[in-house]
Amino acid sequence: MSTFDAAPTALIVHAHPEPGSFSTAQMTTAAQALRDAGYRVDVLDLYSEAWAPVLARDEFAPVEGHFKPQAEQRRAVKDGTLDAAVQAHLGRLLAADLLVLSFPLWWFSLPAILKGWVDRVFVMGGVFGGDYGLFGDAALAGKRAMLLFTTGGSSASFRPGGAFGSVDDFLFHIHRGMLEFVGYQVLDPVVTYGPTRMTDQERAAALETVRKSVTLAAADARTTVR
Repeated sequence: MSTFDAAPTALIVHAHPEPGSFSTAQMTTAAQALRDAGYRVDVLDLYSEAWAPVLARDEFAPVEGHFKPQAEQRRAVKDGTLDAAVQAHLGRLLAADLLVLSFPLWWFSLPAILKGWVDRVFVMGGVFGGDYGLFGDAALAGKRAMLLFTTGGSSASFRPGGAFGSVDDFLFHIHRGMLEFVGYQVLDPVVTYGPTRMTDQERAAALETVRKSVTLAAADARTTVR
């Protein structure tokens, strides 16, 4: 585990198709807050890079018989034949001390392009499995991760007893099933509820709240886990 003697690195993986969206403004605000906190910030904008989200047979060496994606990932890691784009993104992921997933909450989950990034880049044999275990024994143990997202509904609608129920119920599969699964310690999410219903002044205040929240998270992330 790094003791952060050198400046730590944050990787922000952003998934919104509109550069002028509040989600993108929120990401930009978070990136600057991290820089101000002493981080080197690497922003990976999936839509601008036209990321292909589908984990498919044709990105691997010739596959005989049934296509088992995770088995092929592990084989590609071992043989050094990972798809070049996946290898590049995996390298950026492994180099980061803090991972930030930035997105709008669509259908109570990640946008497809971001879920597809997880499918392709959280490679078996590269971040878990193979020489690694799961959770505390996975490759990213000792690093931190957090979610930075927007919703369509109000904060009241995402509380216990609200129209949708607790937001934590929708985040469990991401926090536990994706991030903790590959070793991350998950920080509290930073959420802006219903920005489309806000006035310009309210959105400006919300971005200031994002800045403060990310600054606090950055300080937390710089402490060592072990």
